[in-house]
Amino acid sequence: MWIFGWTGPSGFSARSTAEEVTEGIDGNGLTAIVTGASSGLGEETTRVLALRGVYVIMAVRNVEAGKKVKEAVLKQSPSAKIDVMELDLSSMESVRKFASDYIASGRALNILMNNAGVMATPFMLSHDGMELQFATNHIGHFLLTNLLLETMKKTVVESKKEGRIVNLSSEGHRLTYGEGVRFDKINDESEYRTIFAYGQSKLSNILHAKELARRLKEEGVEITANALHPGAIAATNLLRFHGLINAVATSIATFVLKNVQQGAATQCYVALNPQVKGVSGEYFVDSNIANPTNHAKDMELAKKLWDFSMDLTTPK
Repeated sequence: MWIFGWTGPSGFSARSTAEEVTEGIDGNGLTAIVTGASSGLGEETTRVLALRGVYVIMAVRNVEAGKKVKEAVLKQSPSAKIDVMELDLSSMESVRKFASDYIASGRALNILMNNAGVMATPFMLSHDGMELQFATNHIGHFLLTNLLLETMKKTVVESKKEGRIVNLSSEGHRLTYGEGVRFDKINDESEYRTIFAYGQSKLSNILHAKELARRLKEEGVEITANALHPGAIAATNLLRFHGLINAVATSIATFVLKNVQQGAATQCYVALNPQVKGVSGEYFVDSNIANPTNHAKDMELAKKLWDFSMDLTTPK
């Protein structure tokens, strides 16, 4: 249980849980995709969105694990509407297949929760030969968002309800390489630093949301795009590559780290709470608007990242 923090303008704090920030909200008629929904924050987000009546599609790498989560949620909420689909964000082929299957299903899409991620991995390349953290945390979600954007726009018109795109970033975006994003050294193993590479990918999540928000506003489309930091949470699988750190984190979790219910609060707040209606291009911490780094507010860097990402994800 997180014992620190104070209530912000939203009326919520670091201690607030996902259920508390969505209390009384009717999500019936809304459809959401939650990536990385088979564990941790994604699992709790799925549970709470479904509890509020949202039809949730769990986009997961491990389908069997996803089905177990679905069964657990249905035990608690028998009327919950949940489906499970396979998605590996480190593979552009998998992202394209997921998007194609989703579009072919004819489902609506009101909320896209770009939740999944990896943290501080040893240097590895994705299926597409790209540094794994950048590929999974940013490029996979960037491509997924672009492929599903027309579906979201159509849903906005037909439902007359605002669409929301939610990118999970991290305060880790403050620990990145000096230039923010190393466009010419993404795959440079000789200068690879696990934490800086993670920070680079999380900075990219914020920049993606900011540039997307700008473009959507320019188009006059009623879809918002925001990024957030969920908080320091012990009971997730992000630190699986750092056994000692993970063990220490777990031992002090009761006192200084958020539990998963608190950790999922900000993303559920940004996805559902009416206070966030019309708010776009912002960065949230503890269910309140926060101030990211100068790199994260650099719109030229955001546009450069957009163009770079488009080049990487456009079939050659």
